[in-house]
Amino acid sequence: MGRKKLPIWGVVASDARSPRDGRYIEDLGRYYPLEEPARIVLKEERVLHWLEVGAQPTDTVRNILSKEGVLLALHLKRKGASADDIQQAVEAHRAHRAEKAAENIKLTPQARRQKALEAEKAEAAKVAAEEAKARAEAEAKAKAEAEAKAKAEAEARAQAEAEAAAAAEAETATEATEAPAADEATVEAPTEAVSDDAPAAEAPAAEESAPAAEAEGTDETKEEA
Repeated sequence: MGRKKLPIWGVVASDARSPRDGRYIEDLGRYYPLEEPARIVLKEERVLHWLEVGAQPTDTVRNILSKEGVLLALHLKRKGASADDIQQAVEAHRAHRAEKAAENIKLTPQARRQKALEAEKAEAAKVAAEEAKARAEAEAKAKAEAEAKAKAEAEARAQAEAEAAAAAEAETATEATEAPAADEATVEAPTEAVSDDAPAAEAPAAEESAPAAEAEGTDETKEEA
């Protein structure tokens, strides 16, 4: 059906022995393949009726019925699902198909160029963000290393100062311990001096004997006289 370069396909129920464009039993819908997205119009109740009585769809019609959720409705109906459940399942199926169809819409050359430009800009922004993130991580790492190095140097300095202070205290304590020994040597010195001067202590005895000698000399003089 349709016209040149704008075909429209009809979906019909016909005898399998009839030619494709021959007589048919019932007209069941239309398929518009060149629209964006492709549009399908079906008499769903009649399609289900023919499927239930044993009609076998061609490959193309089977794909159309699958996209429209008719085969899903038939499957759920045979399993005994309620009409509301079937309707909800079919609507969810069609919504999902519409999203996929919107993603696959054919674009004009200008739209493709615009889309490629936007994708290139998004990729450049992504690369710039990754570079900025890597640069920030490198700066943070360098800062952390510098802080750790400064902290280690400060700890080493503090430890050296503590060791120096401990050494000074130990030296001071050693000097304080040796000081009393020097004082004791100074105290003992007079004792040694006294022992050296001991003979001098005996001098008064000699002096005391001198008068006796003088007295004896006097007596001798007297006798000589």
